[in-house]
Amino acid sequence: MERGDPMSQSKSAYPAIPPCVVVAAAQFAVAPNDIAANLDRCVHFLRRAAKEVNAKLLVFPESITTGYNPNMPPQDLHDMLPRNAALLKPIQQACRELKIHCVLPTYERGPTRDIIYNSAFLIDSRGRNLGAYRKTHLFPTERLENNGWTTPGSKFPVFKTEIGPIGIHICYDGDFPEIARILAVKGARILCRPSALMRSFEIFQATNQMRAYENHLYHIAPNAVGADAAGTTFFGHSMIVSPLAQTVALARAVDDLIYTEIDPRPRQRVSYGSDMPMLFDHLKDRNVRSYTRELFVPSATPEPPTARGGCRRAVKRKSKR
Repeated sequence: MERGDPMSQSKSAYPAIPPCVVVAAAQFAVAPNDIAANLDRCVHFLRRAAKEVNAKLLVFPESITTGYNPNMPPQDLHDMLPRNAALLKPIQQACRELKIHCVLPTYERGPTRDIIYNSAFLIDSRGRNLGAYRKTHLFPTERLENNGWTTPGSKFPVFKTEIGPIGIHICYDGDFPEIARILAVKGARILCRPSALMRSFEIFQATNQMRAYENHLYHIAPNAVGADAAGTTFFGHSMIVSPLAQTVALARAVDDLIYTEIDPRPRQRVSYGSDMPMLFDHLKDRNVRSYTRELFVPSATPEPPTARGGCRRAVKRKSKR
């Protein structure tokens, strides 16, 4: 069940980020569609994060319990998935024992066999399930109309925690500045982007940095590594980005754990290594009165993807004699 917004109170009640909080991201090659084995690996990394670096939050990549492409119809995936209580139980037990928060991305059973959500649950340090964000911007290959397997969500919760308000968006969501902005306006101070991104490192880093910078947020973006059930291979390179768009932690292309201590007052300086104060605020300085409905009109790029060929010169081939 998709929860309502746990941050409905006034912004004056938003908790600040406490000092000396360490946040982390983990990536590992999944055992495709072996939920029990992958949950065991999640618990292993939760123990490492808590005991080795004293992390208070650990975020895993998109669909970590199965791998991104399950390579099966949604009805079969629905039958394979445990109910939420059973699926989350080992993570809740570990979070309670280790006193750590966890963002666990997983496919989630919907009310009928043809509905699967691409979700990310937030478990707090007491082992409580605070709720889930369901991916709203589905990548074309996972959409039902393209013979995919997922159904989009429609809500953007921000979760109140002892380490600060946390918002979540998932992979392709991060290509759209609107989602991160909604979460920031609703009070998020930490943004998590579980991903299974297959494009390029440059696109992954650029979008992570801009969503952090334009909203003055720490951005934790773990990315899948290894292969899924369809044989798609992911490049890893999970990262944590500061509100100044600096990549402060970067994983390799192997199983890895990265972390950083976050600054509870990151907007004091205009850039890292500078004493110049930051005089602007991307949220406060929005000229919202000038925004028009045109921003919300459905649109598309003028040419379909198959027509984008560029200006290639015709090359005359010499005939062989």
